[in-house]
Amino acid sequence: MVVEVMGRYAGWIALHTGIAGNAHAILIPEIAFDLERVAAKIRQREEAGRQYSIVLVAEGAQSKDGHREVLADAEVGHAERLGGIGERVAQGLAERTSKETRVVVLGHLLRGGSPTAFDRLAALRFGAAAVRALDAGQSGVMVALGLEGVNYVDLAEVAGHMRAVPLDSDTVQTARDLGICLGD
Repeated sequence: MVVEVMGRYAGWIALHTGIAGNAHAILIPEIAFDLERVAAKIRQREEAGRQYSIVLVAEGAQSKDGHREVLADAEVGHAERLGGIGERVAQGLAERTSKETRVVVLGHLLRGGSPTAFDRLAALRFGAAAVRALDAGQSGVMVALGLEGVNYVDLAEVAGHMRAVPLDSDTVQTARDLGICLGD
């Protein structure tokens, strides 16, 4: 099963979802993937008696040849539209493993859902912090959740910048420690 998730050019959603969902391979934009490595992981699992594998792929993931799937080119007022990498990965894995391969694209309809207790608490904390910032005369800041609480971050520091998954992060290392193939 190949599961394609959104995230544009950053692999946060794919990485976190893949680890939490017990995926066997996770392909993120920050690590160019070699489909043969993913196929080898699937064959290794099959040799161990496991008849299925889950491959989670971010919409912006790209193969080691630099190819990225684009549904629509960028135009004035609109960024390029990504998508289709799940189908391409599934087709390549089917060819390499001779296994039936299916694809599901978890898009915007599945982005929402019933909020958890954490979601509700975070929303209340963010809202209250934003009001406190305004009350204190602050502007040009955003509210962010840090390890030790809610922080204010200057918009100038984050506007126009993408925050990619750091390859030396503990989350990437955790995926590797769990034996998850990252395609490299």
